[in-house]
Amino acid sequence: MVIRRFHMELFVAGLTALAGAVTTFGSLELGVGWTESGPEPGYFPFYIGLLLAVLGLYNGAHAAIAKRGDAELFVEKRHAIRLARFGGPMAAFVVVTILLGLYVGTALYLFYVAWRQGGYRPLLSALIGVGFSLALFAVFELTFKVPLLKGPLEPLFGIY
Repeated sequence: MVIRRFHMELFVAGLTALAGAVTTFGSLELGVGWTESGPEPGYFPFYIGLLLAVLGLYNGAHAAIAKRGDAELFVEKRHAIRLARFGGPMAAFVVVTILLGLYVGTALYLFYVAWRQGGYRPLLSALIGVGFSLALFAVFELTFKVPLLKGPLEPLFGIY
């Protein structure tokens, strides 16, 4: 499979326009006008989303009209493999965080990255992951009293 620069320009422009449209329509629920005390909560997100949507459409149209880089290769296979090795664990981190909470996701992500990409021994990698997750817990939950996503572990350990 070959990915050309032109296709990536269209893809990114479409994602930008979509993100702007979602932000714009989501802010309508909050109100986008002015009250006697100032702007409603959705005022600034509405206009930022509108700007993103318009600029995404502009970039897509510009790429389609200019057709610059149409035959230019976006990424070579060896570079795509390197990107996948970087982005794959990060995508897994997001999924694990949603399912099991931020602390478990962080511990597992740091363990894997330190072990497989950093070349550390498994025990030291596990200590890095668990230690950093405990430090996150101490800083956010205990010191600042800011609860972070704990997933199914919260009721299991009776936290909060």
